[in-house]
Amino acid sequence: EVQLVQSGGGSVQAGGSLRLSCAASGYTYSRNYMGWFRQAPGKEREGVAAIYALGRTYYADSVKGRFTISQDNAKNTVYLQMNSLKAEDTAMYYCAACTGSWCPPLTVRYYNYWGQGTQVTVSS
Repeated sequence: EVQLVQSGGGSVQAGGSLRLSCAASGYTYSRNYMGWFRQAPGKEREGVAAIYALGRTYYADSVKGRFTISQDNAKNTVYLQMNSLKAEDTAMYYCAACTGSWCPPLTVRYYNYWGQGTQVTVSS
């Protein structure tokens, strides 16, 4: 079983940067995609960025050019570097792993393991 532990996040002014980390433990060999998702109050959880085990990345249009997902396979850790943050990026952020045979990269329901969540607040 995969366990995901998040760190990072916090509060920043618009235009600032934050980095989120997600350390995976347990049986991680089988994971296909790791992703970052976010959920703002009153809104549905949405995909932000995803990375395939071999390194291909995917981004939501709203974060392209500002966010970067990366992974350190030696540390079983995935990162989300968030630059040029906007007030609308404020949300609870979750990392997740998809270990099934079908993993649409930014689709919430296909991810079967989730981190505990970390709050990101951007003030304008």
